[in-house]
Amino acid sequence: MRSNIFFKFIIFLCLFGCSKPQPAVRPYIIPIPNEFNMQEGVFILDKNVSFHSDIQLITTGNFFNNYIEETLGFKLIMHSIPNRNSIYFQYDESIVNEEGYELIVDTSQITIKAKTEKGAFYALQTFRQLLPVNIKNDQISIRNLTIKDAPRFVYRGMHLDVSRHMFSVDFIKKYIDMIAMLKMNTFHWHLTDDQGWRIEIKQYPELQKVAAFRDETLIGHYSDSPQQFDGEKYGGFYTQEEVKEIVKYASERYVTIIPEIEMPGHSQAAIAAYPNLGCTNKDTKVATKWGVFEDIYCPKEETFTFLENVLDEVIPLFPGKYIHIGGDEAPKTRWKDCKYCQELIKKEDLKDEHGLQSYFIARMEKYINSKGKHIIGWDEILEGGLAPNATVMSWRGTKGAVEAAKSGHTVVMTPTSHAYFDYYQSDNEDEPLAIGGFLPLKKVYNFNPIPEELTKEEAKYVLGVQGNIWTEYISTSEEVEYMAFPRAIAMAETAWSKSRQRDYQDFTYRLSHFHKRLDALNINYANHLYEIEGEVTTRNNQLVFDLQTIVRDKTIRYTVDESSPNMSSTEYKSYLPIENSTILKAAVFDDTKKLGRDFTLIFNKHKAVGTKITLDPKPHKAYPGSGKIGLINGVSGNDTRYGDKEWLGFWGKDVTITIEFDKPTKISSVSTRFYNANGQWVYAPKEIGVSYVNTEDGRTLHKIAQIQNNDATLIPFKLEIEEITTQHLEIHIKNYGIIPDGFQGAGNKAWTFLDEIIVK
Repeated sequence: MRSNIFFKFIIFLCLFGCSKPQPAVRPYIIPIPNEFNMQEGVFILDKNVSFHSDIQLITTGNFFNNYIEETLGFKLIMHSIPNRNSIYFQYDESIVNEEGYELIVDTSQITIKAKTEKGAFYALQTFRQLLPVNIKNDQISIRNLTIKDAPRFVYRGMHLDVSRHMFSVDFIKKYIDMIAMLKMNTFHWHLTDDQGWRIEIKQYPELQKVAAFRDETLIGHYSDSPQQFDGEKYGGFYTQEEVKEIVKYASERYVTIIPEIEMPGHSQAAIAAYPNLGCTNKDTKVATKWGVFEDIYCPKEETFTFLENVLDEVIPLFPGKYIHIGGDEAPKTRWKDCKYCQELIKKEDLKDEHGLQSYFIARMEKYINSKGKHIIGWDEILEGGLAPNATVMSWRGTKGAVEAAKSGHTVVMTPTSHAYFDYYQSDNEDEPLAIGGFLPLKKVYNFNPIPEELTKEEAKYVLGVQGNIWTEYISTSEEVEYMAFPRAIAMAETAWSKSRQRDYQDFTYRLSHFHKRLDALNINYANHLYEIEGEVTTRNNQLVFDLQTIVRDKTIRYTVDESSPNMSSTEYKSYLPIENSTILKAAVFDDTKKLGRDFTLIFNKHKAVGTKITLDPKPHKAYPGSGKIGLINGVSGNDTRYGDKEWLGFWGKDVTITIEFDKPTKISSVSTRFYNANGQWVYAPKEIGVSYVNTEDGRTLHKIAQIQNNDATLIPFKLEIEEITTQHLEIHIKNYGIIPDGFQGAGNKAWTFLDEIIVK
């Protein structure tokens, strides 16, 4: 029998005839079940156990029996009726949730109850975690317990972009196995974009010959200057037979695949193959770097014919409900300059180019609906009016979700702040190159998918959540795994488990055990469990270092002399008082060795530290950093990623910061720095103003300084002031404004990311 990753934790030769069963393991189940009770005693699983399944669950029952054979080396004896010493798949119509199940283990029998095959399948995923990671015996003890479980959300998804970088059929299957193991039920397959068309369309062979290949690929980061390219042709596509094979594989694991065919934007690869699909009819090339491109589909009849013909080949391959049509980041530059487009706007009595996008989406939705499918798209499909039956994927925060849900449209939550797993997950300098941002495991786990602006009735339109893997900087399957896991595991528990069941410290403890299963499955996960969370805070009017580690029963040791901590370094027991500028280093230890990397926290004492600060407006709830105190706590943010505790994010807002000294204070300079990542809608401001009241004469003075913006990731600002004495200082930061045409996020408000305010 062919073995695959889904069926095995790791396969050892079973030693038949062993006298003692392998001991029961304590279950550390992920996602955590809704009800979970352990009892005394064990069930012995060996070759003498019989197996029975009600006819309604026979497919999953047989799947289970095959899994037992692959794992333990023997198949269970089939019985026509359940009896003692058996495993019984029992159809139970009283289970309300279609994906719910009950799993009961007692000394004489294991019973799996479900209303559907899918529910029984999810019971199997839980059962896998009751077995030892390393099977060394043909007799296994399984702890007696009772589990009643069902998912919180109906949509539990993971996304994978194969347009920027492509991955093998075998890896796509492995990816599906991994999300199915976590009780996720949707795989969003991003198949087309500016950098490559990845699905065979037989009616349009140039898509395979031209659109599927680019001349070269950007290496290093987009923001590097100058940009560098590898000079090597890159590409490929999945044949329709390969797609069918993958879809069948996924369906056997109760994973629905949603294909994404981008329109009207992110279509330069298709236009490179068929220039008549654009507005200029000029030749273009498949994009070789990342970003947003002005060549988008022109809303001509021949374009609609092309897309309808493409969908006629795509739709039969995917039996699920949805076709994803993208709809995001479609610059209107070509449409504004296109005579045909402007005439169409007048003919259809549309307001503007945004109305034309709505016309485009609504027309494609009508066609897709005629084929028995529904559209799903990124939240830009709201622009100009939402297509009647569309589902929205809210990625630009939660505003799109709120707008859609209040209009009676279903929503999938996938905001950049909590669901973009191409962002950095640690502030370690040796993390693999990423697009930017900062999304640690804890932030993913603490995501609340229900926006607070929604009423209880409106919240019902939130179908669930999805984690996204965009692959501009991810070229290998090992890198995909590293960026996805364990954040996908946190997202899976957020999607499945009721909020009252979830606790981050408990999750990390279970995750530390689950890592062994990931090792056995040869999954290249990122392990940041033994890293330290640290900050400068105030306790009893005293500045202190506050250090924490999330894994139980471990010790933190630290130094303040810039040396790396070791087993003989001082043990951290409580808050450490701070008097002067200090470099603190710390690490997590067990009884014998260091477990994680060194954590470094640099405290820079300056005159604003410990003062009274007000901030208007508050930072955006997705990027609050440490709040206003984080601007004057003596700690600067990371040099390579925004979104950590020290960077505060503001979306489209001017910012005013007021600092009040407790006594007249001499100052000579005010400095800070801004993050600048235009590809992620993050722009340094154009100017900054500083106001202060001179305590010697009571005059309020104002200074405005222009900021020299460039392509650098960090834009510093420093205003030298002729030494004055003041108790009141105001800093006015003007938002960059609207992102211009030709850039990612064109037409949207820019983000401002602000670091420590240093006063000297």
